[in-house]
Amino acid sequence: MEVGLVKRVDIDQEMQQSYLDYAMSVIVARALPDARDGLKPVQRRILYAMHDMSLGPDSGYRKSARIVGEVLGKYHPHGDVAVYEAMARLAQDFTMRYPLVDGQGNFGSIDGDPPAAMRYTEARLTRFATELLSQIDRNTVDFADNFDGTLREPQVLPAAIPNLLVNGANGIAVGMATNIPPHNLCEVVDALAFMLDEWERLDEIGVPDLMRFIKGPDFPTGGILLQNVEEGGLLAAYGSGKGRILIRGKVHAEDLGRGRTRLIITELPYQTNKTSLIERIAELVREGVLESIADLRDESDRQGMRIVIELKQGAEVETTIRTLYQRTPLQSTFGIILLALVDGEPRLLTLKQALRVFLEHRIEVV
Repeated sequence: MEVGLVKRVDIDQEMQQSYLDYAMSVIVARALPDARDGLKPVQRRILYAMHDMSLGPDSGYRKSARIVGEVLGKYHPHGDVAVYEAMARLAQDFTMRYPLVDGQGNFGSIDGDPPAAMRYTEARLTRFATELLSQIDRNTVDFADNFDGTLREPQVLPAAIPNLLVNGANGIAVGMATNIPPHNLCEVVDALAFMLDEWERLDEIGVPDLMRFIKGPDFPTGGILLQNVEEGGLLAAYGSGKGRILIRGKVHAEDLGRGRTRLIITELPYQTNKTSLIERIAELVREGVLESIADLRDESDRQGMRIVIELKQGAEVETTIRTLYQRTPLQSTFGIILLALVDGEPRLLTLKQALRVFLEHRIEVV
């Protein structure tokens, strides 16, 4: 365009087009995982950069700042904080059912503590992550130019493991969101093997057939899953791609004798902040809602979680537990949205479709 030339633009058209471009960029290149390898672009680039640096499970750890610099300089031209947060999340055993990054140092906690600065922590790939990258050097997947055209990066990983269902995903795009719960690897593999055995009559297989193998989500923090029979619960969620489930923390009572009891919480609903839960219980005690509680303390250590609630003499155990479920984050709702990218487009998937997309990807890779 010549300098000094004024170009007339229709503001409505320009806003529509610009917003549409932005929305598609967020949907395809940022917030939603690919249905084949279950990874968002930033996660894929982190794993590929670490693979490039030979940071396998048998190698030494490397400074996180060094890894983040590699990802930024070669593949992901965005903020270093965003890359480090994505990498830290891949290392958290309370977030990922099967962590993809083996972190050394403080990578955050279930109490909501943030990870230490990237100059202090170190990382390498886990054995699970190497399965996602296996045979990537054998022309198994498509590569494309990076942001400045100097290097090539994979569009998808070979993914020998069904990572989308196994580790789950969550992300908010423009006008859509995804929230896929993690599942047990053995159960998902059994369902995939069943589908391969019945490949000739795949159309006849329904969600109830697959749920013989995949009983439901398998959260890294444990918990008890409650099904609402009227709403259809898991069957409806897996059959339509959308649904809601209730998750409760695990509580058991210990008799201390002389009419005294204490409650022990050993598992929490997924993505529940432990500190916030304890603060909420303490708040209800101060307000007089939970008058039966005499003492509250956190005895969690490296062996596992243990929140101790001492009850007053003669307190109603069942009533206290019921109030805890009703009035605190010890019971929460998890909204399942099985949304992922298929052929570069966002699609709401049923359980069967999610498994089938992975199988077709593996057939192509192999």
